[in-house]
Amino acid sequence: MDKVSELAKMIDHSLLHPTMTDEQLQKGCDIARQYHVASVCIKPYAVKKAVAWLKGSDVLVGTVIGFPHGNSTIEIKIAETGIACEEGAVEIDMVVNIGKVLSEKWDYVQQEIAAVLEAAHTGGAILKVIFENDFLQDKHIIKLCQICSAVGVEFVKTSTGYGFVKGEDGKYSYQGATHHHLKLMREFSAPKVQIKAAGGVRTLDDLLAVKALGVTRVGATATITILEEARKRFGGSSGTVAVDETPGH
Repeated sequence: MDKVSELAKMIDHSLLHPTMTDEQLQKGCDIARQYHVASVCIKPYAVKKAVAWLKGSDVLVGTVIGFPHGNSTIEIKIAETGIACEEGAVEIDMVVNIGKVLSEKWDYVQQEIAAVLEAAHTGGAILKVIFENDFLQDKHIIKLCQICSAVGVEFVKTSTGYGFVKGEDGKYSYQGATHHHLKLMREFSAPKVQIKAAGGVRTLDDLLAVKALGVTRVGATATITILEEARKRFGGSSGTVAVDETPGH
C-alpha cells in the first residue's frame, strides 16, 4: 500500500451536516469511492442509500447514534443501532450521555456503552464512542477511556464536530480534536482501543500530526484537500471527482 492509500484508509468521510441534501450525500459517497477512504459516516436515514451508492467499492458505511448531543435513552440508542445495522452500517459512532458523564454517573455510562456495543456486535458492526471533549475535563476523558477499554469498544472518538460551547458573552467556540486530548486518550485507553480524531483535521499536516500521536482514524470533510496534498507530496494515485466539500465535522 502506497503512502496516499495508507492515509486514505485513515479517513471516515463525514456526511453529517444538517443542510446536506440527498444529492450532496450521493456526491460525498462518490468522493469516498474515488479516493478509497476507510468509510463514509453518513446521516442515519441515508444508510441504505449509501450502501447502494457504494456497492462494489472498498468503502465501508458508518453512521451516528444519539447524534449530536447523546441525550437519547439507552433503549433508543439500542434501537437506532439495530436499525442502522439492518440497513447495512458496519461502523457505529455513538455519542455518550454527556450529562451523565459530567454527573459522574459511571454505572449508567458503562451500562449504556456496553448495551450499544452489544447491539452493534450483534448486527455485525464495530463501535466508536464519541466523548465530546469540549464539554469535559481531563478526569472525565480519562474515566471514559478506562470504561471503554474495560467494555471492549473498538474506538474512542474526540468529538461530534457540533459540540459548541457557549461563552458568557453568548458566543460559541469549538476546539474539536486537540493534541492534548488525543495524547490523553492514547495514554489511558487500552492498546487494542483505537483513537478517532474529529474536528479540526483539515490539511495533510493536520492528519500527519494526529497520526504521530497514535490516531488511526479521522473524521473529515476536507478529504479531497488532504489527499490531493498527499498525492503532491508523496506521489501515488488520486481521485478526479470535482465536487465541493460541504462543511461538517
